[in-house]
Amino acid sequence: MRKRFNSGLLATVGLAGFLAFTPQLAMAKEGGADDRDLIAISSFSGAFLAARAAEADNDFESAIDYYERALAFQPDNQAIQQSLLLALVAEGRFDDALPHARALKSVPEMERFSRLGLAVDALRDENYAQAENWLKLVLESDLDRLITSIMSAWAEMGQEGQTDQALATLEELDGPDWYRLFRSYHRALMLAQSGKNAEAETAFDALLRDVTAASAGPDTYMRATEAYASWLAERGEREKALAALDNGEKYITGRAATTILREKIEAGDAVTFPVPDPRAGAAEILLNIATALNRGGGEPFVKLYLNYALALSPDNDDILVQLASLAEQQSEPEKAISFYDRIKPGSPWRRLAELQTGLNLADLDRHEEAETYLNAAIEKDPDDIRAYLSLGRVYAVQKDYRAAADVYDRAVERIAEPEREDWSLFYQRGIAYERLKEWEKAEPNFFKALELYPDQPQVLNYLGYSWVDMNMKLEEGLELIGRAVELRPNDGYIVDSLGWAHYRLGRYEEAAKELERAVSLRPEDPVLNDHLGDAYWRTGRKLEATYQWSHARDLDPEPELLAEVEKKLKEGLPDDEPKKLAEASTPEKVIADGTATPEKPTAGKPAEPEASEEPKTETKAVEPPEKTATGDAFYTIKDGETLWSIAVEQLGDGERFRDILAVNPDLQRNPDLLRAGQEIRLPPQDQ
Repeated sequence: MRKRFNSGLLATVGLAGFLAFTPQLAMAKEGGADDRDLIAISSFSGAFLAARAAEADNDFESAIDYYERALAFQPDNQAIQQSLLLALVAEGRFDDALPHARALKSVPEMERFSRLGLAVDALRDENYAQAENWLKLVLESDLDRLITSIMSAWAEMGQEGQTDQALATLEELDGPDWYRLFRSYHRALMLAQSGKNAEAETAFDALLRDVTAASAGPDTYMRATEAYASWLAERGEREKALAALDNGEKYITGRAATTILREKIEAGDAVTFPVPDPRAGAAEILLNIATALNRGGGEPFVKLYLNYALALSPDNDDILVQLASLAEQQSEPEKAISFYDRIKPGSPWRRLAELQTGLNLADLDRHEEAETYLNAAIEKDPDDIRAYLSLGRVYAVQKDYRAAADVYDRAVERIAEPEREDWSLFYQRGIAYERLKEWEKAEPNFFKALELYPDQPQVLNYLGYSWVDMNMKLEEGLELIGRAVELRPNDGYIVDSLGWAHYRLGRYEEAAKELERAVSLRPEDPVLNDHLGDAYWRTGRKLEATYQWSHARDLDPEPELLAEVEKKLKEGLPDDEPKKLAEASTPEKVIADGTATPEKPTAGKPAEPEASEEPKTETKAVEPPEKTATGDAFYTIKDGETLWSIAVEQLGDGERFRDILAVNPDLQRNPDLLRAGQEIRLPPQDQ
């Protein structure tokens, strides 16, 4: 789900204004990435169209070649110069882009990129006064003003005796509410860098207490948390540093950077402040903006800002990891590997880089190489569970679930006492055994994952879906999936599970309703479209069913699904209704400790791991919302609530979470990140 906060940022970028960087042409590239001379170019229009086609295919190397050829035909064409400048920066060829930046330095529509590039070049040379000059733009969006103002403040920080002026520049920066997080963070960085320790600590503390910042810009909020913890640890305040990380992880969990930093601090290793000088500060705001845009659909501009940041700070592992991650998102595993290779031995990111390299090798279908690489990583550190998970994934992608299960078994043997973060290992082992049709081994692993991480949506969904798909414990499965949907109302796959559970129970109208929502969230998935077709057929909407199946067929499904869909298109579904719940369920009993076991256990069945009691949805007292004099209703959120659960309790229908979003535009930034004590408006009960 995309976050509305970032769409606000994107509105200021002027995305549609740079068609050369967001091409509308969908011409396919001929040949591979290393075969870029197949199209003979004999005219300006041919070179231009070839360049746009290459961009559409995310092949910036070819695009650069073709734009350079187009420029040879029309050397003064500013539109081509603009496109070439952007393509060069996106490809990481910053120095090659500088001549074009100089040529375009007075073109108002391109200043945001041309003068920004020249400012980065000046900052690299510590020519801070010149950088300030380049950062003065004729045309500025809100986003441009935020970037240029904070970078100007860092340029002032680089000039002797101008620390107070730099801080004043930040204080004077006025703009939209989303400025606050970035402005506060960089003020705290400047205070820490200038040795104003008491003021810096006060500034960091105030920022981390601003939980709305966690919702507005989660990546930057956690960067601030990590910077504060690093600063404290560097000063010897280890306990306060760990407490700062604990505070941040109340709102945002699962960040590799946070985990790596925590491990270093707990081990007593040396920790350094991540923003030691003005150049690093200027690179930091570019990194912050890039990560914010990456959560909001601005991926083309993410490349630009990350590469500007890398030009300022070429050995910054955080930037390299972001660029590698972006390459992975865009299915460029070779490029991702090249970024990971730049992370030096001894870096806290090196281990992650090694594991991700193994996964990228697998994405290149170099499976044997990936297996060798990851087995070596396991041998280097046999207690690093991440390495086993990575190798298991390589086997799973090849559908070698036996090998994957064996790897996960080895990993479990290395754990003396499983902890919360180990839930994923048991979850993946459960999946491997489920795919091997060894349910007696799979189910206890899902229970163990939930014991370690109660209410983990993926586990709730997979376990519930498995029960439903096997026609066993259908009502319990429906309950688990319903809880997963409450926790992740905008996850199309989880919503699909809920719809399919209704289908298996013969509740076809409810199934169609949920499956329509699932397809709206994941329209590109052939399985979801196939499921919706089945539901339409059972409700008598046979023309619509045929359309959905046809759409599923055209979405490149797996061969097995394709065969099923083609059969349905010819014959439809059989007329006999699915068996009722009582006839379809597998008889089961539950022993005293809550572990479910088959009524007729398999002979020779191995001892099962300890299983947890099945999760139950907590029942909460419903408090009526408060009414204002105008008749508007307000509700104060309690700990652990979701928009779905509030809609159920207050409006009687979980689907009405959309109505809550409609009357609370600010929530649309991140509807999955609510905080206790937050007050929201409720729509009318009878709407």
